[in-house]
Amino acid sequence: MAKMTRISGILGALALSAICGLPALAETPTAATVVATVNGKAITLGEMIVMRGSLPAQYQALPDDVLFNGILDQLVQQTVLEQSVEPGLTLQQRIQIENDRRSALAAIGLQDVVQKAVTEEALQAAYDARFKDAQPGTEYRAAHILVESEEKANEIKAEIEGGVEFADAAAKYGTDGTKASGGDLGWFGTGMMVKPFEEAVVAMKPGELKGPVQTDFGWHLIKLAETRAAQAPALDEVREELAAEIEQKVVQAHLETLTTAAKVEKPGEGIDPALLKDQSLLDK
Repeated sequence: MAKMTRISGILGALALSAICGLPALAETPTAATVVATVNGKAITLGEMIVMRGSLPAQYQALPDDVLFNGILDQLVQQTVLEQSVEPGLTLQQRIQIENDRRSALAAIGLQDVVQKAVTEEALQAAYDARFKDAQPGTEYRAAHILVESEEKANEIKAEIEGGVEFADAAAKYGTDGTKASGGDLGWFGTGMMVKPFEEAVVAMKPGELKGPVQTDFGWHLIKLAETRAAQAPALDEVREELAAEIEQKVVQAHLETLTTAAKVEKPGEGIDPALLKDQSLLDK
């Protein structure tokens, strides 16, 4: 499939070139109408329409005659290039083209399935299933000071208990990105922090200092600022997440249906998997 990464420069140059008049057509044009041939290979009006539709908005805004001639010349040039390289394509290049074609067709095959599945009704149903009967949880706002050793954490804790402000100690000793904000982690709910940290926070009361608490990141001193009841998010806040879940489910179901109905044989399952790394097979 020809790429158009350089079409902006090409069309810009073509727009400055002389515009040649086109002969009148005897019949009403259709998508199959041949607008040019290159060594006998036809280029159709439909191909031109599709290419125009894929152009950035600034090029679609060009005058019709300029755009027509620019696209036609672009397709002629691409066809000339295609014909010049096709006989000499390597095996790897031919396989890549086939892989790209398969991928494009697969995407087309799923597009309609996904569009029909992700509707406002489906999104609302998914939202209700997740949040309608969910029990309100608790959200926590806490700050922490992360250091590399338990000994250092205990030294800092002693300073805080001796009167040093937690935020000042975090700014001085913290080793992660929260030090600039005094260790403030903002609001978070259960499941958002690593388990040892979450367990410590859940057991704390507002204003309490706890630690050192060890996680895979190091040693933490934690100060819980406040808690609040967790509110269910609005539909718009989780729309993309719910849409992705719906898409995943419908795609999986569609693929299972097609695969079940297809005759699938895998004689290559016994091949050594390490052969995937053998690029020399493409030279044979």
